[in-house]
Amino acid sequence: MIVPGYGLAVAQAQFAVADIAKKLKAMGKKVRFGIHPVAGRMPGQLNVLLAEASVPYDMVFEMDEINDEFEDTDVTIVIGASDTVSSAAEDDPNCSIYGMPVLRVWKSKNVFVSKRTIGSTGYAGMENPILYKENVEVVLGDAHDTCEALR
Repeated sequence: MIVPGYGLAVAQAQFAVADIAKKLKAMGKKVRFGIHPVAGRMPGQLNVLLAEASVPYDMVFEMDEINDEFEDTDVTIVIGASDTVSSAAEDDPNCSIYGMPVLRVWKSKNVFVSKRTIGSTGYAGMENPILYKENVEVVLGDAHDTCEALR
């Protein structure tokens, strides 16, 4: 599963991510994109970027369509998303985004989060607690550079 966020848009990494998905699919892997309805600066921004990069529509799923599948997902790659994948929205009643629906990426067996730096926050103004879960690895660096290296 690949979960893009605003950081993917800023880094203009959609073409590299599309190539990664294409290669994984050619290897026989089930590849899906999970999109939060407010990911990016405006609703639908990530859908447009993925379409621009020629990601097939049948690989792109909205949060409500895909959220229950994370528990059965071996690997999730989060690229440039923070608040939209924050477990605090479900676990921390003192969090400003508590109650907001999020993509439950942390329920995957393995999660790789691409971030520029540790300590940066999303709009909620707090660090995402998933970064410290045992099944999560943080890959530091610019999303474009990181995706190009994986490409």
